Amino acid sequence: MKKTYKIEVDCANCANKMEEAAKKTAGVKDAVVNFMTLKMNVEFEDGADVKAVMQDVLKNCKKVEDDCEIYI
Repeated sequence: MKKTYKIEVDCANCANKMEEAAKKTAGVKDAVVNFMTLKMNVEFEDGADVKAVMQDVLKNCKKVEDDCEIYI
């Protein structure tokens, strides 16, 4: 399953950090952050609890870029 989320991030480098953090989160098959459109596309692994996984993605992104936001 794929979903798109609106994000808030200050710079392209920060967006790259968010993308890497999201990709390393359990339950995420792939993630792409587009700084120009301020969107994050997330592909989830089969059977993943989307809401729980996105909470983990947000936590992991906050670790690398504490002033970012993902509108879940």
